[in-house]
This record gives sequence, structure tokens and C-alpha cells, in this order.
Amino acid sequence: MRMRNRRVRAVVAVTGAAVLGLAGCDALGGGGGPGDAGAREARAARAPLWDTSPASMAAVGDSITRGFDACTVLQDCPEVSWATGASAGVDSLAVRLLGASKAATHSWNYAVTGARMADLTDQMTRAAAEKPQLVTVMAGANDACRESPEAMTPVADFRAEFEEALRTLRRSLPKAQVYVASVPNLKRLWSQGRTNALGKQIWKLGICPSMLGDADALDAAATARRDTVQRRVEDYNRVLEEVCAKDARCRFDGGAVYDFRFGTDQLSHWDWFHPSRDGQARLAEIAYRKVTARVG
Repeated sequence: MRMRNRRVRAVVAVTGAAVLGLAGCDALGGGGGPGDAGAREARAARAPLWDTSPASMAAVGDSITRGFDACTVLQDCPEVSWATGASAGVDSLAVRLLGASKAATHSWNYAVTGARMADLTDQMTRAAAEKPQLVTVMAGANDACRESPEAMTPVADFRAEFEEALRTLRRSLPKAQVYVASVPNLKRLWSQGRTNALGKQIWKLGICPSMLGDADALDAAATARRDTVQRRVEDYNRVLEEVCAKDARCRFDGGAVYDFRFGTDQLSHWDWFHPSRDGQARLAEIAYRKVTARVG
């Protein structure tokens, strides 16, 4: 009987050791072996870096983010900005993410009407000083909207300028998230706006002449000019996607803004080119959907 009891105790001991071995030393509060460390590193590598609910945000870019011509002719109207505006009718990205009261104190708009990609580094510097958890970028339209196609920003320069802007942000905020909106489809904006006589008169003041100049001209030269501008916009969007893809905390919109089929309701009735309040609301919807999307 004593021999049998000793055998039973031995079996229990061996079984218990096996169970503890399967559970790993962490079950007892100790450190695991090399294999366990490797598994933890692998899990950490797979863990998503993107936070779908940042607690603060800043916006950089151009006139679209400033709400230009959305309220009054040829003036900024940041209160209806898709990124940081307080207007209830727009329901900006900041309001959707933070709530209206917190958005008023934890979101900042450093976009500048007329800005090109070369201006983004300075805006990033100013935005970084606020230490936002999310930075939105919408820039590039003014690099295509020049006096002529020949004056457009070369693609290589555009790439270098965007890379420098991101490096500037990363030097101060290595963990800040960046949402990058694609450059809008300028040719579609031309095709929609050219139906309005008042809008075409305002275009003559110098709004995107490379695309909007001689708005009613449909000859071969005018068509080739617009196609050249459109290809450059597509090149810019490719750059935005490629550069953003190299940064683990950068998210490109996948061309959502470029692909959105803006109609006349989404265009400013002051210039028939910039987004109206309704257009700003559509941009906010796109941004919110992209920023809060869960991946993997």
C-alpha cells in the first residue's frame, strides 16, 4: 500500500510539473525563457499603433482646411473647417473625436490659405508645439493650381517637401498620429463649377488658373492642359500614399477625397471651387471614417 501511495504521489508531481510547464513561468510571476520573450516581441509587433480615439488634434494644410469661401466671398471661415470647426452643421473631425467642448480647447488649426507643400514644414513646427495626438494634413491642391502647368511643383520636390514636413513633426512628436487626405479631383471641380456663370467670373480673379483658366474652352490645347494638371494631382496623391506608408503612425485616406464625387451642393456658391459648408461636412465624414477605422 505504501509503495502504491508513493507511485500515486510521483504521478501527481510529474503531472503538476507538466501543467506548470505548459502554463509557463509567467503564471507564477516569474520571467519566461527565450521563447517566451520572442513571443511577446512578436505580439508587440503585431499590435496596432493606431489609436482610433486621440485626445487632441491639430490641422495643417491650405484654404480647404481654413474653410475659405464657405461663409463669405474670398475669406477664411475656420469655424466651418472639416478638421477643427465648431459649426454644428459641419460636425468637424475634432468635434466628432473629442466632443464640442473639448474640441474648443484641444484642437488647433494651423492651415494657411494659399499654402503649398513647401509651407507644410513651418506649419508642422507650430502644430507640434501643441503636442497633439493627431495631426491632419490636406495639402497639394495649390501645388497644382498655378499660373500654368509648367509652374506646378515638380513631383520630386513635392515628395522631398512632404518628407521634410513629416521629419520635422517626428523630431518633436515621434508618436503623434498623422492622417493624410488626398488632393481633390480638380478636374471634377472644374466640370461642376463651369455650369455657373458667376463662378466662372470669380475664377478669373485667379482661382486655380492652370485648371480653371478659359473655363469654357474645349479645344485640344485646353483639354491637354487640364489633363496635365490632373495627372500631376494623381502623381501627388501617389507620393502622399508612398511617403505615409513608410511611417507606422501615418494613415492615408486611400484616395477617398480624390474619389468623392462632389456635386454643386458641395461647392462654395461664392467661387464654385472650394467646399461649401456641406462639402466641409462631407470631408469631415470621410476623415472620421478613416481615422476611426480598425485595421487587422
